[in-house]
Amino acid sequence: MAHFKDEGSITPNQFALGHTRARKAVFKAGAGVIEAATVIGQITVDKSYVTSLAAANDGSQVPDAILAEAVDATDADVEAIIYIAGEFDQDKLILGAGHTLGSIDAVFRDKSIWLVKPMG
Repeated sequence: MAHFKDEGSITPNQFALGHTRARKAVFKAGAGVIEAATVIGQITVDKSYVTSLAAANDGSQVPDAILAEAVDATDADVEAIIYIAGEFDQDKLILGAGHTLGSIDAVFRDKSIWLVKPMG
């Protein structure tokens, strides 16, 4: 006889489409509240993540991934899931200051992150 265990629930997001690849990443204290679907960049020195801003000069200005779940790294380091590959609804992504879909698209294609506009 099979035994089932409640392992919790998941609320599917509406911006990841089809297959994705994900991994854990660290958001350092002080990064603040970052919403799911935000385009993020990696700080070169400590490999932590923040919202990617075009004017940054710490490495995070280069879009690297998409945040899968909202985080609050205001007061403490937070580990969260990020998408490192897959297809995503371009209209639902949150872009940091200075970025446009055009500015992130070429970088993301090299990382196997595809921005699409769903039909229908």
